[in-house]
Amino acid sequence: MKIVKPYAEMIDVPDRDAGITLLQKVEHCARISHRSEEAQSTESWARFIPSVVLKHGDWSVTEHASVTVEAVVDRGIMAEWTRHRLGAYTVESTRFVRYGDKHSMGFIEPPCMHKSSAEWWEQAAREAEVAYYAMLDDGESPQTARSALPMSLATLMAVTYNLRNWRHFFLMRTTREAHPQMREVAIPLLAEFQQRIPLLYDDILPNARQVDNLGKAR
Repeated sequence: MKIVKPYAEMIDVPDRDAGITLLQKVEHCARISHRSEEAQSTESWARFIPSVVLKHGDWSVTEHASVTVEAVVDRGIMAEWTRHRLGAYTVESTRFVRYGDKHSMGFIEPPCMHKSSAEWWEQAAREAEVAYYAMLDDGESPQTARSALPMSLATLMAVTYNLRNWRHFFLMRTTREAHPQMREVAIPLLAEFQQRIPLLYDDILPNARQVDNLGKAR
């Protein structure tokens, strides 16, 4: 049985320079309303974003830029993640992926379990894996055999949100009320966003109370 470590990482913003390019795009689009495009320079984003977005509260302009993240999570976290309505998702399909051919099956172990619980979980995952392959051997299709698979099946997904919706995601999914396995991937991802895209996410603190974060949502 293969145990997989969950993760989430930006795939189209490799560094801070790329993040600044996104903010420059936001500035360019935002300046159209006042036809002040000529005032933009290579460094003006550092004044424009705090003034227009952070202080004035015009977050709508950040919807002009988007970021794609690749993640591996279990099916339960995937289901929670895709409840965020305004985004694009592509998820590893258990209908069409036939595990055991080109792609091996993996499982994500829940964190912080008691020793006996961990043993029960491992036994259940092993039995599910055996049942899945037995059903395939009996001639069942992957979309039928998948009914034997557990919630802890490791699942690859791609997620694209605009910069405003990523902010909402972090405000909701890094709080102390969020599922522990969601925080396991969302908090490191927040740190990556804070490092690569200046200003927009700096005020979001991991493990804050959700009610406090709701006051920052715009």
